[in-house]
Amino acid sequence: MKKKEVEYFREFLTKRLEELLSQADDTVSGMTDPKENFPDPTDRAALEADRNFMLRIRDRESKLIRKIKSALERIENGTFGVCETCGGEISVKRLKARPVTSQCIECKSKEEALEKALGL
Repeated sequence: MKKKEVEYFREFLTKRLEELLSQADDTVSGMTDPKENFPDPTDRAALEADRNFMLRIRDRESKLIRKIKSALERIENGTFGVCETCGGEISVKRLKARPVTSQCIECKSKEEALEKALGL
């Protein structure tokens, strides 16, 4: 992979990481605000449902944060864009679609087919 492409992904992933970390901080501060007292149980249930939804989103984002950090480590150690399964090159097209990937499309497809066959 060209140095210019690697630098593009470094900048893109770093910006995305900063955005996610900022959103996580906002969620935590929003969750620690004083609890509102709702006389109507339906209003309280709606608030709790919204909070649960937000926590599920943040959980998914925390997993993405770990993947982004891992991708940035691969950039630093020179293995970004190299499939961890077969050692082949991951196409730039695939990396643009999924910059945190660590597998080429062929290996990922095989892995997903195996998981499907095993019922995982």
